[in-house]
Amino acid sequence: MTHSMGRSPLSRPKGQAPLSRPKGHVPLSRPKGHVPLSRRSFLRGSAATAGLVAMTLAGGLISAPNGAWAFAPKTLKPETARVLIQMTRDTYPHDQFPDAIYAQAVAGYDAKAASDDAFRNLLEDGVVTLNARAKDGFGVKSYDRVGWEADRLSILRAIADSPFFQAIRSDLVVSIYNNHDVWKILGYEGSSADKGGYIDRGFNDLDWV
Repeated sequence: MTHSMGRSPLSRPKGQAPLSRPKGHVPLSRPKGHVPLSRRSFLRGSAATAGLVAMTLAGGLISAPNGAWAFAPKTLKPETARVLIQMTRDTYPHDQFPDAIYAQAVAGYDAKAASDDAFRNLLEDGVVTLNARAKDGFGVKSYDRVGWEADRLSILRAIADSPFFQAIRSDLVVSIYNNHDVWKILGYEGSSADKGGYIDRGFNDLDWV
């Protein structure tokens, strides 16, 4: 599986100039009725609002407000894990994916960090950088509190060449798109070679070709 099934991370149409803001500009408020320029408007030609990942943090437990999922990081700081969940959604956004899909990816990072000090430090320091940019550019204390997708993407573009971002981006291709829950959402039935191929297993099921 590859990331070709979703929108390419941090991409824009050919010739589209990157977002830029006047030096010192802090967009803490928007005019009534204003619709932000987001990645969706880049790729679809129309504007759309973007919300934050809906989750709460209490006693080290990150959870959905409705209790649909919960994640208690064992190695990473809870605040670090929460920011990473938002970052992973912003990097490979799919409106139809529940937040739990991205939390599962971050749970994998938490597990790896338990036995890899260098990786743990890479994530912790990377989130510190994200939060610092969020505070300096948008007046909020952490990256996941930046309320507009286009603003969060401007932060990610600024660190796109960093080892931290590249590690997250490359790992997500596997941790998200090799998730069987994602396969179900996208309608992918998985490998068929070990089951005799597709001829007798839905070869003519597609209704969009």
